Amino acid sequence: MTEVKSVTAALLVIGDEILSGRTKDKNIGFVADYLTNIGIDLREVRIVPDSIDEIVAALNGLRARYTYVFTTGGIGPTHDDMTADAVATAFNVEISEDPRIISVLLQWVKPEDLNEARRRMARIPHGAELVENELSKVPGFWIGNVIVMAGVPAIMQAMLAAVGPKLEVGPRTVSLTITAGNVAEGTYAADLSAVANLHPDLGIGSYPSMADGRYNNEIVVRGKDAEKVAEAAAKIEAFLARLQAEKV
Repeated sequence: MTEVKSVTAALLVIGDEILSGRTKDKNIGFVADYLTNIGIDLREVRIVPDSIDEIVAALNGLRARYTYVFTTGGIGPTHDDMTADAVATAFNVEISEDPRIISVLLQWVKPEDLNEARRRMARIPHGAELVENELSKVPGFWIGNVIVMAGVPAIMQAMLAAVGPKLEVGPRTVSLTITAGNVAEGTYAADLSAVANLHPDLGIGSYPSMADGRYNNEIVVRGKDAEKVAEAAAKIEAFLARLQAEKV
């Protein structure tokens, strides 16, 4: 049997404002959906403050474990935008202004207005490729397996769209959702565990919610092999039908 190659990723969210609650992150869900849809498995998300030491530690840990590491935040013009410096430190390379980014900045800023703060956005680690940004034009960058993007959601999305076609991808994940209705999790937990044990290569989860004062449970089966996903889903539907019948 041919082994299915999995392409994996982590997302590193950078910013004190996220950890303090001042800014509500809108990037995690978007990145997860985008990567899943193209065949990359997002395996981990971390949030770290605006601290070079903490960014470096997180980057070095993540980039050794996953195919790609995406970062959001910390590439603007202010003193607390330190992602580029942290990435350069993590890769042990120099960092300096990139003339390509200076040219981009001069398209919307007069030369006399290109102050030190704005020039910070042109500093990238040596050896990095640029990640285009059709929205605000100032690019992100890509070095090794680390892809650095803006924290502003619309700009991040533009950068992800630009870099997406260049990424290595694997088979897309197949997902099926089975509605358990009013059958309680505690009622079907043992049967669900039995199915999960028979299909260790699949992701099987139970997700309760409440609407109009009533519980509504859904079971999700995820995997790379559509036939195996369908087989597990059929077993789940069978035991749910049995449990529903026993309630009558």
